[in-house]
Amino acid sequence: MAHILNHNPAAVHPPAGGYSMGVELSQHRRLLFVSGQVPEESDGAVPEGFEAQCEQAWRNVIAVLAAAGLGVEHLVKVTTFLTDRTQVVPNRIIRRTVLGEHRPALTVVIVETVDSKWLLEIEAIAAE
Repeated sequence: MAHILNHNPAAVHPPAGGYSMGVELSQHRRLLFVSGQVPEESDGAVPEGFEAQCEQAWRNVIAVLAAAGLGVEHLVKVTTFLTDRTQVVPNRIIRRTVLGEHRPALTVVIVETVDSKWLLEIEAIAAE
């Protein structure tokens, strides 16, 4: 398994929570790049409301990780694309629940998604 070292230097503002300013990998055997996961279920259904969509997008990320024999503890970088600033706090709460104490590098941006029914998209990089 990759050795993952988090860097949160005192010279940089502290993370707002749930992530690290930098993540260093050493001795990794492989990298997995997870394409942007939208909040669709396997049958194409899209849950109602932001929280349900966020949870579904995370389930999709976890399914891709699992297909590669990995888990959320292998995540080294997560990028979340939100469609509204009001989603920042609920997104943070759900992400913290999913990741537990694991703190990958993180970026959150406000965008317009390809399909307006999607309220977010999550992409990730994992290492072993």
